Amino acid sequence: MVQNLDYTSPSTQYTADVSSNVFTKDRENYINVLGIQQLNTLDNVSLLDIFLSTNNVVEPHYHQNAAELVYCISGSAVVSIFNPFTKQFHHYPIGPRQVANVPQGWWHYEVATSDQTHLLAIFNSPTPDVILGSDLLKFTPSNIMAHTYCMNEKQWIQTVAPVQSTTFIGPPKNCSGEQRQDQYYPSHYPQTFYHPPY
Repeated sequence: MVQNLDYTSPSTQYTADVSSNVFTKDRENYINVLGIQQLNTLDNVSLLDIFLSTNNVVEPHYHQNAAELVYCISGSAVVSIFNPFTKQFHHYPIGPRQVANVPQGWWHYEVATSDQTHLLAIFNSPTPDVILGSDLLKFTPSNIMAHTYCMNEKQWIQTVAPVQSTTFIGPPKNCSGEQRQDQYYPSHYPQTFYHPPY
């Protein structure tokens, strides 16, 4: 039970509409959010209801206070996870009824490899914190990046100038031409999935 919640109060919530709190890129790419702010009886669980079209990406990010279980309802996606202990990225293709588990605090992202992909991300926290790659790139001072990595500061500024903070789903709608990297996603990731015989 949620501590300090009055279960006799009329404001206690037992149901919610996940579409009432949504981040939208466009009609085919959006994320419905359900956390303790939307359903106050949640106890150490929350979820994201994710809809993506081919080559759209839930941007690189990590959750410092929650593990994430990604379940594929329909379509297909690749869940990419950086293992901080081996210093390697692992790419896990998932299809319907398959999951990928992201340990707490690990850098990861999801790329849809087919249209009408529907993922459910389940967290072991009522409010998972998120650190987005776009925010790290946009808000880390350019002089610190240039000094730390021995880079030309003006080149760094120019490189990250198009990055929009708090992107959530990429690439941005206004991305076209040389900026787009769509051709890289499907060719790198397997399109075949194991389906259990039940």
